[in-house]
Amino acid sequence: MSRGFVKEDDLELAGTDLPERPISEHPNYVTPIGLKQLQESEQQLLDQREQLAQNKDNPQAAQKLTTVERDLRYVQTRLEQAILVSPQGKSSETVVFGATVTVEDEQGQAHIFHIVGEDEADLSINKVSYVSPLAKALIGHKIGDNVTWRRPAGNLTLVITQIHY
Repeated sequence: MSRGFVKEDDLELAGTDLPERPISEHPNYVTPIGLKQLQESEQQLLDQREQLAQNKDNPQAAQKLTTVERDLRYVQTRLEQAILVSPQGKSSETVVFGATVTVEDEQGQAHIFHIVGEDEADLSINKVSYVSPLAKALIGHKIGDNVTWRRPAGNLTLVITQIHY
């Protein structure tokens, strides 16, 4: 689009009307590591906000400040709603929140999953949210149990081989 059709005020306000990040309707259970990550994220965002506030006359800084403030509201809400679940003293007999579970699939391959809160979940490091279909399939079961993981790609039967915290 030609710059002749764009008002300067529109450019300065671009990106400043961001929608809020959605907050899950599920309880915000967190592991000690997940709580620490939220606290560190809050501190980083507070630092960024302070830095950007010094340059808010700059349109790019103002736009970034809007994003940082939105993310800060999200993180602070998640911290207010956090329910710390410590794995200490948990029995290794049954899968519950915070468990690290080793399973064997139908081909005999072992997989390890750590059941964590929604904000801590990261499948690239095998951390799955407690509200995920996989975690829901595992929670409440014991070593030796067969569980069915209902997936869009088709159901997969897993055998629980180890549980630890």
